Amino acid sequence: MTHTWNFFRAGGFDQVQIGSGADLLALRELDQKLWAALSCPTRGIEFDARTLDMIDSDCDGHVRPNEVLEAIVWAGGMLKNPDLLIEGTDRLALSEIDEGNEAGRQLLASTRHVMKSLGKPDAQEISLEDMDDVEKLVASQEFNGDGVICAGQIADLGLRAAVEDIVACTGSSADVSGQAGITQEIVDRFFAEAVAYEAWYAQGEGDAAVLFLGENTLAAALAYDAVRIKVADYFMRCRLASYDMRAAAPLSRAVEDYQQLAAKSLSAQSTEVADFPLATVEANKPLPLVAGVNPAWQARLEAFRVQVVQPLLGDAELLSDSEWEVLCARFAAFEAWQAGKSQGNVERLGIDRIREIISAGRRQQIDALIVQDKAVEAEVKAIRSVEKLLHYKRDLFKLVNNFVSFRNFYTGRDKAIFQVGTLYMDGRSCELCVKVEDVNKHAVFANMSGACLVYCDCVRGTEKMSIVVAFTAGDSDFLTAGRNGIFYDRKGRDWNAQIVRIIDNPISIRQAFWSPYKKLAKAISEQLQKFAASKAGAMDDKMVKAVAEGGKNVSDPAAPKPPFDVGKFAGIFAAIGLAIGAIGGILASVVSGVLGLKFWQIPLALIGLMLMISGPSVAMAWFKLKRRNLGPILDACGWAINARAYINIPFGSSLTALADLPKGANRSLVDPYAEQHVVWPYYLVIAMGIVSLIGLWYVGFFG
Repeated sequence: MTHTWNFFRAGGFDQVQIGSGADLLALRELDQKLWAALSCPTRGIEFDARTLDMIDSDCDGHVRPNEVLEAIVWAGGMLKNPDLLIEGTDRLALSEIDEGNEAGRQLLASTRHVMKSLGKPDAQEISLEDMDDVEKLVASQEFNGDGVICAGQIADLGLRAAVEDIVACTGSSADVSGQAGITQEIVDRFFAEAVAYEAWYAQGEGDAAVLFLGENTLAAALAYDAVRIKVADYFMRCRLASYDMRAAAPLSRAVEDYQQLAAKSLSAQSTEVADFPLATVEANKPLPLVAGVNPAWQARLEAFRVQVVQPLLGDAELLSDSEWEVLCARFAAFEAWQAGKSQGNVERLGIDRIREIISAGRRQQIDALIVQDKAVEAEVKAIRSVEKLLHYKRDLFKLVNNFVSFRNFYTGRDKAIFQVGTLYMDGRSCELCVKVEDVNKHAVFANMSGACLVYCDCVRGTEKMSIVVAFTAGDSDFLTAGRNGIFYDRKGRDWNAQIVRIIDNPISIRQAFWSPYKKLAKAISEQLQKFAASKAGAMDDKMVKAVAEGGKNVSDPAAPKPPFDVGKFAGIFAAIGLAIGAIGGILASVVSGVLGLKFWQIPLALIGLMLMISGPSVAMAWFKLKRRNLGPILDACGWAINARAYINIPFGSSLTALADLPKGANRSLVDPYAEQHVVWPYYLVIAMGIVSLIGLWYVGFFG
């Protein structure tokens, strides 16, 4: 049968009402066009991140409808009664697990195993508190199903040493306990490199032309490589000198080159010295190996003489060009063998250790341990399934009411998962506070919400975060960047909050009504301040000028004042007269129009005038306030909102509370520091009103 759904209207759209386990299991039948959201991030919201990570099967940092449905189906299949998912508790009786399927039986067995490991073999109930140490429980087992073998868990010292060598050469992978270990992939890579290296080394051992100095061949090759380029350079210079005797002197470096070194502090490590030839260049001159050698190369030439020349040519102190060619030929086979060496890091162990590891059958022993570890993988997964079921039993219903519908947000019984706390600022408390990562990036899209949004940087000790707050009641007159407030997160911790950016939109009808008058008053105030400032500045300039000219000789005749030019000021007087006449004409028209009305029509005219002034502002604000939308605020945070979740005027008033005196509080209206107001202007206005009324009565206005 088709499931019967119940819907409620909130936020301007129909939302599904989920109140039973049957509703949860039937969600896969509900058209996803009716879901409030299609994606939510796993971080930055007030929800258990561990639960969200379990639901997020593809580990992309977002939860989507199919993942929510999979979690519901799995959890419902593990319980005898799916209504248990509505409870929202983290305790589960063993009798509530469904043993009618293999997964349920495995889960029940794992639950009993966990309780036994915790020292509660007879317990009939398990909770998330019991599972807090599940990682320690799994890690404490000799084999934990992750396929990682650590050296510390191996009793055989020889096998343990082999595992440590593998880690040193091929790297490691972290075990559940956090220790470094090896996986099957690492083992396969190590032994592939070890076998290839051993075969390559055996090839060299079988060829007398390769290891012609036995085990000393490698050291001799290193000594040979250290001087090969420089020795070849020396003999080439000598050949050029033999070709042309004039080349000997410049090829040995000119005197000027030595003069450049004279002012420097020299040592055997000086690169300038090392750039000079190994010895002075002459035609057909052998290379000296002991005396007359470039000091920067003396140590390397001595190693070359001991490691290469002595074993192959005897105890010679000179090396001829032909003897050098012989030495080069002896190393040709060795160099070709070296070029064929397999890549890898096993060489650091030495050929003897590599052969020992291979011959001792260490690979078979390690493979057997990995097989044993993976054999308990299903059992360990079942242990984790116990933890997952407890998380789902506690959190799934809450997630659905903040994902499929926004029941928590619109009913007001509990805060939605995207509401991270409450901001107190400017005599108000704001409940719609959402965490943001990048203020500027968020503001670009969130501006489409039509709400007055205030971005705050919150600091608590070394912790920092940014939030966006929707002001939905009051006005924005005193909301400015830099203003401070206090933010309380969902844990009750207080943060210092400071405004860093504001998206200004209408907050209330009252603000819109008085907005034109406030703007007019502000404009007049600014003009008066500018006028006063200009007059004060002019007066200050006159005083400074008077003081500066006070030191002039009093005997100097004062310049005669120019005569008053009537023509010059005629235009000014005419302009002032026209302005006064225009203003007077306007006032006269208004007064005559008002006086032309009947007495009861005057208040209506005044009301109509106010509506004419405030009406456009109020109408525009009303339309904007009706269209305030939660969607862009959340979409900019990584959500995918699927509905037009409106924040209308009545609901917006519930999200921002204005300061109000407690019910039953006593209030004294006597302010000892109140400003003393001048009373006579009020009396003058009243007297003028009375006189006007008498005059109107006298002329028969009320007759």
